[in-house]
Amino acid sequence: MGTSIFRRRGWYAIVAAALLAAAGCGDSTVKPSTAAPLPAQVSDALTDLVRSGLPGAQAVISGPDGEHTVTAGAGDLTTAAPYAEHAHIRIGSITKTFVATVVLQLVAEGAVDLDAPIERYLPGVVQGNGNDGNRITVHQLLQHTSGLADFAPEVGEPKLPQQLDQTTDGKAYRDFTPVDLVRIAMSIPPQFEPGAQFRYTNTNYVLLGMLIEHITGRSLAAEISSRILEPLALHDTYIPLAGDTGLRDPHPHGYRNVDGKWVDATDMEAAWAGAAGAIISTGADVNRFFTALVTGKLLPAPQLAQMEQTMPMSSVTGMDYGLGLIRFQLPCGNETKQVWGHSGGIPGFATLSIATSKGTAATISVNTEQTNDQFSTALITIICAVA
Repeated sequence: MGTSIFRRRGWYAIVAAALLAAAGCGDSTVKPSTAAPLPAQVSDALTDLVRSGLPGAQAVISGPDGEHTVTAGAGDLTTAAPYAEHAHIRIGSITKTFVATVVLQLVAEGAVDLDAPIERYLPGVVQGNGNDGNRITVHQLLQHTSGLADFAPEVGEPKLPQQLDQTTDGKAYRDFTPVDLVRIAMSIPPQFEPGAQFRYTNTNYVLLGMLIEHITGRSLAAEISSRILEPLALHDTYIPLAGDTGLRDPHPHGYRNVDGKWVDATDMEAAWAGAAGAIISTGADVNRFFTALVTGKLLPAPQLAQMEQTMPMSSVTGMDYGLGLIRFQLPCGNETKQVWGHSGGIPGFATLSIATSKGTAATISVNTEQTNDQFSTALITIICAVA
């Protein structure tokens, strides 16, 4: 798909494509060999993925038996060096699950009401051109049912002049604040009536980041750090500051395919994306986060139950969206397996992270957001192997 910084194919359409393939092509497309050791199954899937034309890939699998890291292809096309162990990557929209977790912690503390209109917390921010913050609830923002327009629409979708065109490395937007991004969205009429349907929209989570800062009086980065990163010892996870265009070592290079050639896209301005997709992390850290989340270590039971109340995301059976959390029900041979997670696409990287209630988690990443059908097949194979 195109160049929007939060490409929809970078998070759920890649899996939707795989689910359709699984439904239409039979077990041989997605069923891993149950006789092969886990690392071999994962290695074969990643090798096939790189052979399909992508630069490199890494899977980090965590569970009761320890941690496995499997790589294929190149983390650096110039030197042919592979993805490094403990590689830092941009996780894009997986950031949204961190943000949703903080919001639900505030709900548990009585500081936020899910059913309250966003106008209560951010007066005067959501208004104009038919947008009305009195009619949009916090719950609707979390579940992408607000109807608000996206400040950065998908390539191929109708786009107005005031919407951001993601065709650069992001430096042009270094000075954009969340207020600026919301102002762009407010200049556009809503997509539908609040609560009428699901439609993934980055504007929702920019507003939720603003909500967190308004309620706590602290920055989004500080709240995520004190509430999630520090308690879980996620030392390799951070939100970059403005001007911090690189990645901490070790890291793979991110690439974009331009006119048939891979162009280095590692350095980019992403801090302005904030709550919608700015976090940088590692596979091991993201696995620890999702495992803690789905096993009840970050939220009280009532709030975790609210987060896991889902609605269908599209016409593809097996994918449902909760409050910043996706439930995947995947065809794995003769059975269906359920996992929870999220995925993200941002220039240079595509990532999917999942976890099960049994304490197993996996993060799969490739160092380009321009994925292909083989990426979908690899995701299904790896998830079926670990779930």
